[in-house]
Amino acid sequence: MNIQEYFGRISYNKPHKDADFQTLTAIFQHHIQTIPFENLSMHCGEVVELDLQSTYNKIVRKKRGGWCLEINHLLFWALQELGYEVCILGASSYEPAEKGYTAEINHILLKVVIKGDSYIVDAGFGGAYQMWQPLMLISGKDQPQVPGIFHLMEDHGTWYLEKVKRKHYIPAHSNNDIPDTPELGNIRKIYRFTLKPRSIDDFQELNEYLQVSPDNILRKKSICTLQTTNGLLALVGWTFTEMEYKYMEDMDLVNITTLTDEEVEKTLKDKFNIVLENKLVP
Repeated sequence: MNIQEYFGRISYNKPHKDADFQTLTAIFQHHIQTIPFENLSMHCGEVVELDLQSTYNKIVRKKRGGWCLEINHLLFWALQELGYEVCILGASSYEPAEKGYTAEINHILLKVVIKGDSYIVDAGFGGAYQMWQPLMLISGKDQPQVPGIFHLMEDHGTWYLEKVKRKHYIPAHSNNDIPDTPELGNIRKIYRFTLKPRSIDDFQELNEYLQVSPDNILRKKSICTLQTTNGLLALVGWTFTEMEYKYMEDMDLVNITTLTDEEVEKTLKDKFNIVLENKLVP
């Protein structure tokens, strides 16, 4: 495992002498724009191993993506290698259908401390709720980014991450059945977490559970999303979505296409730079 090889994977070639905020932000943005959030392994009959060597080989050498447990674990390793003070945290995601947070921890994120200031760094949420910059760990402050306004709230040691949603403009030729179309100023709860440090071993059971439990969204849908310089790409099952942020003032442009099986494979290669070893069943 080699940090230069990782830099090659994320197309990062700037100097990185200091473990400062600017370098963290640059590496983070390269990471989310080159490594897709995807769960294709379980829809290809592959087993996801949670040890760092397996994750490194899959994402860096085989040019794949991964889910939060893999993507953030790899980023944790890279930031440690670069001398950052970084630790792993666990979160419970918000389930809109249940109108509540999951009882169990089902997400991994990172906390980075730079010159006494703490930041939340999470490269593994994917889709439209993926942050583009580290968030200052500060309660009650709006933190505007290109994807929208993020917001952290602290209550008795529990932190809550939320995002203000924007309206979507969906052209007439696009399938008009996009779920969760937001109203202006809507708040979308994302997850809650505490600052208790975790190790990757704390997530081994979760990693196994997610691969066998028929109830969770990752088993029900094949997902691949990637952040771009101005929005995001998402392939969920046979549905391919291209989103351009702030296409018009406070509105995102959304194009939705339904693909054939052959187009799914081609789209993965052309749009996400992913070539699978085994057959994907979308």
